[in-house]
Amino acid sequence: MERRSFISKATVGATAGVAALAAPAIVKAQPTVRWRCSSGFPKALDTIFGAAEDVAKRVSDATGGRFQITVAPAGEIVPMPQAADAVAAGTVECSHTAAFYYVGKDPAWAFGSCIPFGMNFRQMNAWWFEGGGEKMFNDFLRPQGVQYIISGNTGAQMGGWFRKDINTMEDVKGLKMRIPGLGGRLFSAVGAVPQQIPGGDIYAALERGTIDGAEWVGPYDDEKLGFNKVAKNYYYPGFWEGGASLGWLVNNKSMEALTPEYRNIFMAAAHEANASMMAKYDARNGPALRRLIAGGTQVKAFPRPVMEGFHRASQTMYADMSRENANFKRLYDSYSAFQRQTVGWMRFTENTFDDFMANVLR
Repeated sequence: MERRSFISKATVGATAGVAALAAPAIVKAQPTVRWRCSSGFPKALDTIFGAAEDVAKRVSDATGGRFQITVAPAGEIVPMPQAADAVAAGTVECSHTAAFYYVGKDPAWAFGSCIPFGMNFRQMNAWWFEGGGEKMFNDFLRPQGVQYIISGNTGAQMGGWFRKDINTMEDVKGLKMRIPGLGGRLFSAVGAVPQQIPGGDIYAALERGTIDGAEWVGPYDDEKLGFNKVAKNYYYPGFWEGGASLGWLVNNKSMEALTPEYRNIFMAAAHEANASMMAKYDARNGPALRRLIAGGTQVKAFPRPVMEGFHRASQTMYADMSRENANFKRLYDSYSAFQRQTVGWMRFTENTFDDFMANVLR
């Protein structure tokens, strides 16, 4: 018995020793990889820029520092509007960005982020991961040499900062508004003049009066960017961004060159950031909104007739785009059908519960 026990213990000890030696050996066997990421956002924003840094740190930690991603703020390597082309060309391996920044290439790009009167965070996740959205969107992107990995969400956004009141649809006509994506096209359709301006340049444009209004994300980021110092009217909700997804735009060849282990680590880190960014915004926006109000910001709801006017215009816009663009139609048909289904479900549970709690906790 003692001999058997000794042999058993020795075998276990030897196995444990091999495992202890094997783990670092496996890490060391992996190649050294260095990626550059051109962020779509200014470094000052720890939420949206920080999400890319979180992924880079997680990837580095999980690979013993052998897979490094250097994140550069918007404009440091390439201007934000050129990031998608830079990734496709291999100038940089990746960009952490909002897909809707590139609707000028094709309006179907919007489905990687959001569309006006679209889905919220949970609904978008459901469509993307369970409703076929991820595959459809990346099938669309594949010929362009890139792929998109959802990695972050702002949740429903505020409607932005305005120098004047927005009481009717007439007040929107001629309005110079900083707004990207299909939201910009929608504002154009109702007579406004949309401007696509990088986040770091919005304050100066609003201060100089180059624009009459601007939207970014919500109270926490907007306070950091100082918009409350140059405009007092803060409208809600941002109906063009009911749940704006962010993601990693990655060069296909760069992704294919990764070992399976590195690829899985990168994907896991990106998906972790999808949840953590939303948690940060949900935790920080409430206190920031209270600070803004205490500082004199006038928080106002878009009147229902304005919301309805924009909604009617959006349906006409989507019908026109679907007729003109097969990529857009294919994605919109899937997206809108899924939205109708999930909204129908949530009105019995999430919406009813949220409405009740909003009333008892006010």
